[in-house]
Amino acid sequence: MSEVNVPKRKEKCENCTKQCNKKQSEDGADSHLEKEEVNGQFPEESPLLLSSCLSCDGCLSEEESLKISQQNLEELERVLALNKKCDVSKRRVLVASVCPQSLPFFAVKFGVDITEAAHKLCGFLKSLGVHFVLDSTLAAGFSILESQKEFVQRFRRRNQDSTALPMFTSSCPGWIRYSERVLGSLVTPHICTARSPQQIMGCLVKDFFSKQQKLSPEKVFHVLVAPCFDKKLEAVREEFYNGLLESRDVDCVLTSGEIYHLMEQRKVPVEELDSLPLDHVLGEAGDAALLRHEGRGSEGFLEHIFKHAAKELFGLEVQEITYKSLRNRDFQEVTLERDGETLLQFAAVYGFRNIQTLVHRMRKGRVPYQLVEVLSCPRGCLSGRGQAESDGGGRVDKALVQQMEDAYSSLPVRLPELNPVLQTLYRDWLQGHDSTHTHTLLHTHYSSQTHTQPPHMQW
Repeated sequence: MSEVNVPKRKEKCENCTKQCNKKQSEDGADSHLEKEEVNGQFPEESPLLLSSCLSCDGCLSEEESLKISQQNLEELERVLALNKKCDVSKRRVLVASVCPQSLPFFAVKFGVDITEAAHKLCGFLKSLGVHFVLDSTLAAGFSILESQKEFVQRFRRRNQDSTALPMFTSSCPGWIRYSERVLGSLVTPHICTARSPQQIMGCLVKDFFSKQQKLSPEKVFHVLVAPCFDKKLEAVREEFYNGLLESRDVDCVLTSGEIYHLMEQRKVPVEELDSLPLDHVLGEAGDAALLRHEGRGSEGFLEHIFKHAAKELFGLEVQEITYKSLRNRDFQEVTLERDGETLLQFAAVYGFRNIQTLVHRMRKGRVPYQLVEVLSCPRGCLSGRGQAESDGGGRVDKALVQQMEDAYSSLPVRLPELNPVLQTLYRDWLQGHDSTHTHTLLHTHYSSQTHTQPPHMQW
C-alpha cells in the first residue's frame, strides 16, 4: 500500500470547546438546558454541531485518524491506478453503492430528475473504472424490517426488562458514536441492534454479491457514496472488519460533495455524461424504478416502525402519520390513541441541541416515548455536511436542502415488506427471517466507551 499522509492532529473546535467548558458539572448542564427549554427556540448563531464535537482531538485516536485518512478520493484513485498497472488476476473489482439521500444532491446539481441523475452518476463512476453501481435503498429496507421486528420484541418484554424501552434508532453513526463515547450505559442498552443501511449494504456486497460474481470478498473494493462525513467513522469500526480476509464491509466512504468535486476536477460537462442504468444485486437485467421509503428525507424508521407496531401490537391500520412539533421542526412526536388511551408515543429528534434536550430529559426520567428516531443532522440525512454545506463552508445551504427535499419527495414510496427482492434475499442469502445468518449479518452491538472520554467533553 502506498504511503498515507496523515494530517496533523488539529486543535479542538473552538466552538465545541467553548460549549463544553460551559458544562463543567452535571448541575451546570441541567440548569443550562432547563433555561433553553423555558425559552423555547435555540439561537441560530454559532450552532454546536455533533460532527464538530466528535471530530475534536479528544475523540479521535491516532489509529482512527489513520483509518479515516484513507477514506478519501486519493484512496479510490490509488486502487483505480493499480488496476490499470497490475496483472488481470490481481485487479480488484470496484463496487459503488449510492445512498438514496445522495441522489437528490446530484439531481439538483445536474438540473435533472433523480432517475436521470442516478444514470449520469452511474455513467461517471463507470467511466472512472468502477465495475458495478448499486442503489443502497435495498439495504435500508433490511434495516427497517429488522428494526420493526426488534421494536415489537422490546415492547412485549418492557415489563421484565428496564432497558427495553425507549428504543433508539441506530442508523446515524454520529449519534452512535456520541452515545458510546459520551452517554455510555445510560443509552447504549436502548439502541436498536439492527445494523445501519450502510453496513448492511457492506455485508450484502462482500458476502452475497461477491459470491454471485464468483469473487472472494478481498477482491472487491466497496465504495459507498453518502451525504455524511460521519459514515467514514462507521466504516472503520472493528466489528465491520474481517481479520481472516483482511477485508472491510465498506472499504471507502466518499461524500456526495467529494464525488461532485472529482467531477469538477475532471471537467466533464453534465450533458456529456453517459446515462447508464444502475446494476442489480441479484444480477437481473433491466432498469428498475428508483423508489424511496417513507419519511422526511431520511429512511423513515419512525414512520415504518410506528405503522408496523400499531398493526402488530394493537391491530390498528395507520394510513397517515401526523407530526406534532414540540420545540421546533426537528423535535416532533407522533401518538397512537384509542378511546382516549395513548397506546404509542414516538419522537423524531434531529440535531445536537435537540439531542441534548432528549438526554437531559432521560437523565431526569422524563422520556415518555417508546421509540426515538435520532439523527445528528438538523432536518435529517439530506442535510449531511458532506453535501449540504454552502460553497463558503461552515453553514448549511438551506435553499439547496429545500431543493433536495423536493426532489426526494418526488420518488414513489414502497414499503420494504412489499419488496420481492428483499424476500428473495431473506430466503436465498440469509436462510430465513429468523435464522442465525440473519442475526449475525444484519445486527451488531453497541457498548459504553466512556472510559476514553476526555474531561472537557463531560456533559
